[in-house]
Amino acid sequence: MFSRLREDLASVRERDPAARSTWEVLTCYPGVHALMFHRLAHAAWTRELHWVGRFVSHVSRFLTGIEIHPGATIGRRVFIDHGMGVVIGETAEIGDDCTIYQAVTLGGTSLYRGTKRHPTLGKGVVVGAGAKVLGGFTVGDGARIGSNAVVVKPVPAGTTAVGNPARIIDPERTDARDKAREQKAEQMGFSAYGVTKQMDDPIAKAMHGLLDHAVETDRRIQLLVEQLEKAGVRLDSTIEQSDQFDAQRLSKMVD
Repeated sequence: MFSRLREDLASVRERDPAARSTWEVLTCYPGVHALMFHRLAHAAWTRELHWVGRFVSHVSRFLTGIEIHPGATIGRRVFIDHGMGVVIGETAEIGDDCTIYQAVTLGGTSLYRGTKRHPTLGKGVVVGAGAKVLGGFTVGDGARIGSNAVVVKPVPAGTTAVGNPARIIDPERTDARDKAREQKAEQMGFSAYGVTKQMDDPIAKAMHGLLDHAVETDRRIQLLVEQLEKAGVRLDSTIEQSDQFDAQRLSKMVD
């Protein structure tokens, strides 16, 4: 038990730049406290002491704001950051080295007793703030769930899911800059909130595509204007130069 606690404390310090000391993590991080309570509750649950397990889980929820069913299986070095509003269902399974942020739900869509109703997270999965993973499927090793995503089907290992309903981002469509950022994130050990440049929301990507098209259209129109002026065709003098399309400002708004 103490060896796992030491692992938990070390993993928090590794993944959270706000953690200044092991003592601070031990005394001030509700995610660590919730995991400690869960181990007691899960031990009672596996010994058929169901009421004891549920009561310990209830106390943990009251103290930490994190609700973990005593029947859930949680691996080593799991980090629940902030944690308020996290709900983990009875048949959920969480692999080693996963990171879960606040308001995440690992929930079920079936009402049948004795069935696998809640998701299984592989090793090293990052679930962003507010994400909902609903169903008895598997999220593969190293996958990332974007903030506020609603995942209702399996996520392959090493991919990223974003949106509502969640869509899988194709890693082959990333450009050189995105890959460089991803390599840097891997060097750092993990990507906070499951967010990388390559997992922009598809709507934002579509907007960026429209902006790029508008910029290219403006460039071509400007070339036409210059050619017309060289040919002696005078344009309407009332057109103001200040009325130009500011693609850079709109791009920042989309981001």
